[in-house]
Amino acid sequence: MPLEAGLLDILACPACHAPLEERTTAEEAELVCTGADCGLAYPVRDDIPVLLVDEARKPA
Repeated sequence: MPLEAGLLDILACPACHAPLEERTTAEEAELVCTGADCGLAYPVRDDIPVLLVDEARKPA
């Protein structure tokens, strides 16, 4: 289920404050930082974004 329309407009990466974009697959959803030097991917669990740097996946 996609996030509410206005939610992505107000959310930012906790590490670098860049905007986030939503990426979903059949198995999982995540919010990915659009910052050039950051790129952290934050999980979305039960339709709730987990914006904790310790929980983020590092870019490949």
